[in-house]
Amino acid sequence: MGTLWHGRFDRGPAEELLAFTVSLPFDQRLAADDLVGSRAHVRGLVRAGILDAAEAGLVQAALDRVEEEINGGRFEYRPSDEDIHTAVERRVTELAGPAGAKLHTGRSRNDQVATDLRLYCRRSLTEIIARVLELQGVLLERAIAAGETYLPGYTHLQRAQPVLLAHHLLAHGWALARDVDRLDATRTRLNVSPLGAGALAGSSLDLDPEGVARDLGFDGPFENSLDAVSDRDFVAEALFDLALLGVHLSRLGEEIILWSTEEFGFLRLDDAYSTGSSMLPQKKNPDIAELARGKVGRLVGNLTGLLTTLKGLPLAYNRDLQEDKEPLFDSVDQMSLALGAMQGLLASSWFDTDRMQAAADSPYLVATDLAELLVEQGTPFREAHALIGGLVRDSIERHVPLAELVAAHPDLGDAAVELLEPGVSVTRRTTPGGAGPKPVAHQLDRFRARLQTDRERS
Repeated sequence: MGTLWHGRFDRGPAEELLAFTVSLPFDQRLAADDLVGSRAHVRGLVRAGILDAAEAGLVQAALDRVEEEINGGRFEYRPSDEDIHTAVERRVTELAGPAGAKLHTGRSRNDQVATDLRLYCRRSLTEIIARVLELQGVLLERAIAAGETYLPGYTHLQRAQPVLLAHHLLAHGWALARDVDRLDATRTRLNVSPLGAGALAGSSLDLDPEGVARDLGFDGPFENSLDAVSDRDFVAEALFDLALLGVHLSRLGEEIILWSTEEFGFLRLDDAYSTGSSMLPQKKNPDIAELARGKVGRLVGNLTGLLTTLKGLPLAYNRDLQEDKEPLFDSVDQMSLALGAMQGLLASSWFDTDRMQAAADSPYLVATDLAELLVEQGTPFREAHALIGGLVRDSIERHVPLAELVAAHPDLGDAAVELLEPGVSVTRRTTPGGAGPKPVAHQLDRFRARLQTDRERS
């Protein structure tokens, strides 16, 4: 068997052409999806009267044999196999004879690969969603276990106000919940079958795109054949979703890196989820968190690379679209690995709660509470802000404890000094969604319910 297009040509393709255009080395991973799509196509050809029951049986048996050979590592690829689609069809024809030669009837590699890629995206995004939910589950468990532990909250990487550790962990959990929403929405939008679009214009045969779509679990068939074979919006969307998910993992990783330094000392890494130095015996490095941060550049690059490829393409199919697979496969692989590694790292790490709380007990982190106390007494906020800011500056420059200055101020006094006691400030965060014990307790309930809902719909 030559190429799928050898009839038009009087000689075979040049080695340089094959070397440059071949996609088999990377699109082999679509084999399972190609087999699923081919089985549904065969059933559609039977409904269209193109294959009889006996022929369909032969082809389906050949497809089963191909699946066994691929899964068992016994499938023999040939130099003429340009891609996984060619390889499967070639082997089916070898096994099923003339009936196998009918497998591609009414189908182009254009609608075939678009279908395979949608099937791949659907199942891959489902797997990624499951991994995100597992990571969220770890964040929830650690948040519950954190109890009343608090630490400094930061803005501009400067200590700002005390927050419960549970609140901080759930902030990452809610960001991941938005990632789940995006991945699920992308999965819904891509769930359209391109089969039946042919190369670009459909077919004169009595095909059944709607029945094949239903057979494959798609929500429905394409509306426009030109769009069906050229659309890669769903790949771009998936790459965006994965890149933004990577950004969220990077932010979490950055905090783990900071918190595990001696300078912060908030978190201790488990030996199994950290590395050492080839030269420095004392080192314990957060490589997982660093790679979660570092690989985002790769994920963003995959997205921008594909968008650049897509931006100038006329309708319908162009070979440029072959460049959709490698970035997609890479982003899926890297994100799957990152989620598993970060889950293990977070589940096994140990929080130094004493160090966290000691850092959060600085009296300067209570400055906003002091200003709000004055507001409760009728002082305009800007005046209160300036007054407390002056006391803080005076305390730092004169090396006088802030508590002494607060106690001596006529508008503050002993009631205000009580706010400076360790652990008091965080309890004053009472507004919904805030960082204090009461709103965090409600937030834990809502996050637990949201996680359960997402697990049920995943």
